[in-house]
Amino acid sequence: MKVAFTSSTGEMIDEHFGMAKNFHIWEIGSDASSFVETITIGQQGDDEEDRIAARAAALKDCAIVYTMAIGGPAAAKLVALRIHPMKTNSPVSLPETVGRLQEVLQGTPPPWLRKAMNKGKEVSFEED
Repeated sequence: MKVAFTSSTGEMIDEHFGMAKNFHIWEIGSDASSFVETITIGQQGDDEEDRIAARAAALKDCAIVYTMAIGGPAAAKLVALRIHPMKTNSPVSLPETVGRLQEVLQGTPPPWLRKAMNKGKEVSFEED
């Protein structure tokens, strides 16, 4: 699954979602993880709603966004796009966060994470 991180350097999750210029995108699975790309968001409109919409649209393929802080309207916009926002509340190591997420994926992930892992996949409840 694709996971985005708000980071000024690619080493720490250290930015507020609404002010972040760079989103570092990783592909993370239970057995492997790899850096995919950095998405840079330029000036998108004059108000907060435009900035939130531009960031959410750029991250539409991601299942989770890790950020140091995020406001209610931005979190709601992400949830509406089936992107799970995760707040760290303080700067934390991006590589360590990737490692911890992989550990959780190797076990029995909580329901919200299983749902995030299936983003974009059609789930069938029919038996064969």
